[in-house]
Amino acid sequence: MVESSRRVWATIDSGALKKNLAIVSELCPNSKIFPVVKSNAYGHGVDRIATVALGSSPNVVGLAVATTQEAVELHNLELGCRILLMNGFVNQEELSLCMELNFEIVLHAYYQFELVMELMRKKPADKPVRFWIKMNSGMNRLGMLADDCQKVLTILKSTPNIEIVFMTHLAYADDMDNPESKSFTDKQLGRFASAEQIFEQESKQKLETSIAASAGILTLPETHRDYVRPGVMLYGSSPLAKRNGEDLELHPVMTLSSRVISINKVHVGEGIGYNATYVCEQDTKVGTVSVGYGDGYPRSARNGTPVLVKTSSKVFRTKILGRVSMDMITVDLTGIDNVEINDEVVLWGDGLAADEVAAFADTIAYELFCKVTKRVPRIYV
Repeated sequence: MVESSRRVWATIDSGALKKNLAIVSELCPNSKIFPVVKSNAYGHGVDRIATVALGSSPNVVGLAVATTQEAVELHNLELGCRILLMNGFVNQEELSLCMELNFEIVLHAYYQFELVMELMRKKPADKPVRFWIKMNSGMNRLGMLADDCQKVLTILKSTPNIEIVFMTHLAYADDMDNPESKSFTDKQLGRFASAEQIFEQESKQKLETSIAASAGILTLPETHRDYVRPGVMLYGSSPLAKRNGEDLELHPVMTLSSRVISINKVHVGEGIGYNATYVCEQDTKVGTVSVGYGDGYPRSARNGTPVLVKTSSKVFRTKILGRVSMDMITVDLTGIDNVEINDEVVLWGDGLAADEVAAFADTIAYELFCKVTKRVPRIYV
């Protein structure tokens, strides 16, 4: 397709990804890094993102995904890296497949441990297998309580060819300026530290551990353990409640763009779009842009959501007027005299933080990235 005829596209900046990984390495110089590439690398394209991530730093030792299907797809790329399966397995068939493909498997429930031991009795591991034992330190989503963790750690640590990482996940690390969030996080860290200490004292063995995802990497140096698991920060977005990616000097990896396909004058008092959710307060120059929720742009984006219009002479910041349709949005072009049909419009990315756009749509940048649909081509640079 001729570049100028693209209707909507996502530019994926490999250099930005490398810069964000460099920030992780700088913040966590003594930690091994498992970049999280679940959900098609947060919508960025797992095949290309995985390759770039693995080649960006010697501290990157593997890649993390959520589901068995994602792990198998990553394995089929033949990148030769460690693969961490964060949601684990649900039956012995999946477990056997995971062990056959040498995945590193998170055990987050006692039934999974029982399935592992049942399989080991039938067929002891003939090569090293690494399990990540997940403790529920207070998030109450996945993970075992401390007593079950102790049982699992003790038995698996004494089982031939089994290697262990002890891990947890923090519920409030994104909002450490809030005293209640900090207090809860301190409790989580205290519970984890207590379980870790009890095991090491009783077993006289040192555990490898992992706590920090993106928020912990940025705000909690004490969570920078043997492994860190950066997710959304790799893609240039902030995991923190009150700061965006630009504030943190992260670099946007995805820039979602479209084009102006129509320019009209709408008179004062007239409405725009379905149900006239915006009524013009003055005569208004309105541009129709060829992107909508069919491409993954959020229908919940309200009046005033920012966009950038790139004319031949300047980039203008303006806003959405009216409701997002499946294939179109309408934007305010008033005062942008030299705008023309086919001019590029940036929906988020370079120059416009996805975190800011997400706030106008009552969501988070994670969701914006993941919902970009397959009819949007990814252009890798």
